[in-house]
Parts: sequence; C-alpha cells; structure tokens
Amino acid sequence: MTKKQKKQLYKILAAAALYVLGILLPADERILIVIYLVSYLIAGGDVLLRAAGNIRRGQVFDENFLMTIATIGALILGEYREGIAVMLFYQVGELFQSVAVSKSRKSIADLMDIRPDHANIMREDQWIEVDPEEVQVGEIILIKPGERVPLDGVITEGNSTLDTSALTGESVPREVLPGNEIFSGCINLNGRLMMRVSKEFEQSTVARILDLVENASGKKANMESFITRFARYYTPAVVIVAACLAVLPPLVLPGAQFSDWVYRALTFLVISCPCALVISIPLSFFGGLGGSSRQGVLVKGGNYLEALAAAEIVVFDKTGTLTKGTFEVAEIVPAALPEAMAISAAQLLELAALGESYSTHPISQSLRRAYGKEPDLARLGQVQEIPGYGIEAEIDGAAVYIGNEKMMAEKAGVQLPESPAGTLVHVAKQGVYAGYILIEDQIKEDAAAAIASLKACGIKKTVMLTGDNDAIGKKVAAQLGISQVFTQLLPADKVDKLELLLAEKSPKGKLVFVGDGINDAPVLARADVGVAMGALGSDAAIEAADVVIMNDEPSKLATAIAVARKTIGIAKQNTVFALGVKGLVLILGAMGMASMWAAVFADVGVSVLAILNAIRALNIAKEKAVVKPIEADSLI
Repeated sequence: MTKKQKKQLYKILAAAALYVLGILLPADERILIVIYLVSYLIAGGDVLLRAAGNIRRGQVFDENFLMTIATIGALILGEYREGIAVMLFYQVGELFQSVAVSKSRKSIADLMDIRPDHANIMREDQWIEVDPEEVQVGEIILIKPGERVPLDGVITEGNSTLDTSALTGESVPREVLPGNEIFSGCINLNGRLMMRVSKEFEQSTVARILDLVENASGKKANMESFITRFARYYTPAVVIVAACLAVLPPLVLPGAQFSDWVYRALTFLVISCPCALVISIPLSFFGGLGGSSRQGVLVKGGNYLEALAAAEIVVFDKTGTLTKGTFEVAEIVPAALPEAMAISAAQLLELAALGESYSTHPISQSLRRAYGKEPDLARLGQVQEIPGYGIEAEIDGAAVYIGNEKMMAEKAGVQLPESPAGTLVHVAKQGVYAGYILIEDQIKEDAAAAIASLKACGIKKTVMLTGDNDAIGKKVAAQLGISQVFTQLLPADKVDKLELLLAEKSPKGKLVFVGDGINDAPVLARADVGVAMGALGSDAAIEAADVVIMNDEPSKLATAIAVARKTIGIAKQNTVFALGVKGLVLILGAMGMASMWAAVFADVGVSVLAILNAIRALNIAKEKAVVKPIEADSLI
C-alpha cells in the first residue's frame, strides 16, 4: 500500500475504534456526542472538504455532496451511529478503489532504453562522441561493436551483424554489408561500421518509436467511472425530491407538520446515499483483479477488465508471443543423389554442425544443439566466414559450403532445387548440393489452443502483425488458424495497420493487442487493451501494456476475458440489486413507512450484501477459461 492508502486505513481504524467505544461506553450523552462527532470528522473530514471545494468550483452535485448532506442529516436527527456507519462504509469503499487503481504505470519514455546515448563522428581529425541530435544528414559516423546505432543511414564501409529485435522483434541477427540501409535502435554485434546519415535524429526510427508511444497513450480516453456518471443525475434528483418532500406537503396537506416532513426528507436523504454502489462496484473490479492475478494475469485497472469484456478483435505479435523466440532445427532434408554420393540426414546435420563450430550466430547454435554432441574439431580444417553468405569450411579434406541461397549460387556454384519457405541452411560438398536444414522459431505449445479459445468465446477476428518475412508469417498464421496476417512490418507500420483494424470494430467493441518486445510498445499503447508477455517481454512493453501475462502463455488471454466478463456480471448484479432495494425503501421513506433503521439497511445492509457478492470475483480463478460471448451493449 502507498503512504496515502496507509494513512486512509489508519483514519478508518481510528474512526471505527471511536465508533465502537461510543457504542460500548456507558458515558454521559454529551461525552458520547463528542466521541461520535470526532469519529465522524475523522472518517468523513476529507469528504466534507471535497464537497465544499467542489461547491466553490460550481460542481455541486456529486457523490461527495450527497454523502455530506445524507450523513449530516442523520446527525441532525440524532442518529449518530447511523451517520458514522454510513461514512465509514463509504471510506472503506474508497480505500478498495484506491488500492485497485494504485498500480498505475510509470512514464513509458523513462523505460524506453532504445534511445542512443551518443554518435561517433570525425571532428578536427579525431573521433569524438556527440549527441545524435547534433549530427547532420550526409555526415559519416562510426559504429563500434556493442554500440547502438544512433541514427538511420547507409553503410559505407565494414560488415557486421545487427541485433534488430528492438525494431522488428525478431531474434535472428541481420547481416549487413556496404550499401545496406540500417536503422537507429539496432545494436551492432561485432564488426566496425562506417555509416552515412540519411535522416536527422528527429526523423529517425528510434525517435519515431518514442513519439508513437507517448502520443498513442494520449489517444486512449480514460473510462469515466460509473458511479460518477450515475451521481451526475442521481444526486441532484434526490436532493430536489428531498427538498420538495420537506416543503410541499405541509403547504398543501391539511394538518401536516413541517417537523414531520423535514424528518421524512432527511430520512429520504440517508436512504438515498449510494454507498452500496460506491463500494460494491469498485470491489467487484478489485475482486476481478485479484482473481486474474491468481491465474498469472496482471490487469492494471478495473477499466481494462471492462474493456476486455467487450473485446471483438485480438491482434498478436509473432515472435515471443505466439512463438518462443528461440530457433531450432525443424527438418533435415538430404538431396536426392545417386547412392554412391548420397548422405543421410544425420550426416547432413553433422556437416553443418562441424562447419558452424566456431560461430556464435543463433542459427549456428541451433545446429549444434540439434547435433547434440561435441564436434570433432580434428576433422575440421580451415574455416572462413563470408558475411552475408555463410561458412566455407574444410571437413575431412573436402570443401563444404554452409549458408544461404547466395552462398550456393555464387560460392559453391550449385543449382538449388525448389525448397519450402522459412529459414534454410543449405549445404554443398565438393560442388555437389547435399541438402538443406529448416530452422524455425518454435510455436508455443498453447498458441493454437489460445486462438481456438478466443474464437470459441466470440472473438470476431484474430490478426497477426510481424516483422518477419511474408512466407514465414503466413505459414505460422495458417498453422494456428489466425484470420489475417500482415508481415514485414516496422513499429510505425504496425501502428498504421492497427489503426485500420480499429476502424473495423463496432462502436462499443474493443481491440486487444498482444506483444512482448520494445518494438510492440507503440502498438500496445494505441490498442484499446494492450497485453504484454511478462516473463520474457521487455520492460517497455510491460509498462506500455494494460494487462501483463506473467508466464508468457497466450492461452491466458482467454482466462483474462473470462475474468473480465464474470466481473462485469457481478457488478451488474450489484447495480440492479442496490438500485432496486434503494428505490423501494426510498418510496417507503417518502411515504413515512420507513424508519431511520430501514434507511440504514437500505444503505449499509445493501452494501454488506453487495460486498459479499463482489467477493465472489476472487473465486474466478477456480473456473475454466471457457467463456461465452457477451454483447458490448450489455456492459455497464
């Protein structure tokens, strides 16, 4: 709890202690009145101050004003215990509400660590570090191994591999050569690069990402609380009715006494206090937040639960969200060769693992993992890594080429047969094509079940946005049953696609985006509900998101929607129950048939029952994530 929340809790405990003391202490009535008044001021002093402040600003009719006149009315009637009890219950509800929303997000920009610290530029015959904003278009900068690319530009000298995961979310490093365009935010993994700057920092990729995150957050309107909307109309209505009840009957009814009707009016005000709603609705959402957290889903506020319940379109990132982000050997396909020249799948993998023995590239590591043994380096002769192509190695005295299509065509001089889409490692030995090894990002075990569950619960459309190439993206989408896929996207492209998808949903429907990388932060912020993978996801994605799946299982999204819809159902039940009982007792109070104790039941009693119902939201964790569709129009 925050310091403010602890202070509020201490106030509630102190007021409650005095309240109980007043009930148990057999003291003089004047002493009891003082005890009760002190208890009342401790419990409701801040409510009185807020009501007075709002009145000065012209905002008269809100829940603070209604609480004030209702409880003061009880004190005027001498019903001290009831007045204090009403205020105590109200403060308990406020504390629950405060705790539920206290996990607010920190500034996204502070956690976006992709902004480069400096750029190396030649000034006065020496390399110096300057702020990237000081570099002009056309100037040459130096990017050392391990440094982050500070600006967008074109390589003029050197070759290296870049970690582009900050932009594309893809874990396989990208090999770059002179003439290649590279973007700010990437990390140079090995060789020294000289780059001609093509854009000023304000127009660079990294600056655009930061701008997208900050501005996209502002497009998402904060949900106005139901009780505030309700009080806007309810409060002036009951105040006007109470005033009429106090004044009109004595003027028009023979024998009517002002004192009797003023008592009825004040009783009417006590009855009208909306404590049950003020407490039970936030508590329902608080219970939903607790129930989802037990399932490993952190929801950052009740408004996001409400938005999840209205989800119509769910959009996924690929790498790290639907897939594991780790590349493994998926298939080994030897070439069809004459029997004397043929090699087996095991021999093909052995050649590749031997040739890649010294490489730290993720694909090389996946080949060695699949091989499963320590390579016999005695069989390995000279090894040369050719940037942008692959490995040329001498194995058992034979020339072996291991790499991409360009390697086979230009270096090995072999013609490739037709091969499937994906990341392929081709192998040629002594000028003869030996076959290929398919490397794939492994799909998460529950990814297909996640898509199926979403469709079963009424999600109208599932979409995948990825920076990966078209063939791989479409293949994964087909395997999982995703409705639509967009590929080869940078962060700005993802936001553009999301804007188009947002236009497809109904006015009350919501779009959910699920991602895990820094590159997903702008889209997470722009979506109606952003869901991040918390175990392996970046800090930026987690902070930009509204919901965090702590164990990285996409199937938990269906659980989160189940929690949201059950929570909304409980909140609706409490609303109908509280308003129904309140309306009935209000009518009885206006007719003089309801005493102050009936008024307290209509307020405190209904509140207790609504709270008990709301606590059921904590037990949602025990339910299975098989949910039924819900109409957006039925939400609060």
